Amino acid sequence: MNMMVNVRDFSIGRGQPLAFIAGPCVIESQESCLKLAEKLKNIFQARKIPFIFKASYDKANRTSGNSYRGPGIKEGLRILADIKRQLDVPILSDVHGEEDVSFTSETLDIIQIPAFLCRQTDLILAAAKTGKPVNVKKGQFLAPWDMKSVVEKIRSAGNEQILLTERGTSFGYNNLVSDMRSLVIMRELGYPVIYDATHSIQLPGGQGSISGGERKMIVPLARAAVATGCDGLFLEVHETPEQALSDAATMLPLKDLPRLIEQVLEIHRIVPCE
Repeated sequence: MNMMVNVRDFSIGRGQPLAFIAGPCVIESQESCLKLAEKLKNIFQARKIPFIFKASYDKANRTSGNSYRGPGIKEGLRILADIKRQLDVPILSDVHGEEDVSFTSETLDIIQIPAFLCRQTDLILAAAKTGKPVNVKKGQFLAPWDMKSVVEKIRSAGNEQILLTERGTSFGYNNLVSDMRSLVIMRELGYPVIYDATHSIQLPGGQGSISGGERKMIVPLARAAVATGCDGLFLEVHETPEQALSDAATMLPLKDLPRLIEQVLEIHRIVPCE
């Protein structure tokens, strides 16, 4: 079984073009979010690459309670809906509670379950029952084969539109490691697999009150994931990452995105579908 996930006029899965989920970690302002979304659309559209814009309206799992979380669900969804309308791009964002799902389902093309919540049965079922594609981030604490139970929860609601995302595994304290075998194992569950190249290089809580990261590892790990075999890349991108209000240490500078795209597309071209 090799299922395809359908997003508007393109599909994600084996034998399909490499898809990209890209955008800022969190909505910082309507103006900055729209500006970045437009630049990303132009980059991907020029290369005829499937593109989904992502941004969080609420980062509910920040290291410190004093960290910026975003504009909140009401204002955040208004901004995302406006970007969707103006730019005609599919939208992804993450939900943190069952009550969020009904509010977000009209705006979002893909509903994302954050890694820390990937075992929250009621949240997963609520997202699945919308019939929308559901992207589940594999928890840093889970083995890849444990995602079979997550898949079964979504399928029990009659939803086969499932994406599974690898975002690193806890390796001791304040560190993550990417085991590329995870991509192979999760793909064997029959659903498209995405590699999150930016959260995978995170150092959780590595700077005390905030998380750190090893930005220089984004490109080599993205290349490795595509070479191993994945169906898409998840990338958090910012024009000036050092000034970002969230995940400043792990976002890819926008200026570096075109070169990364060219490299991984060339790798994807020669990697067998199976």
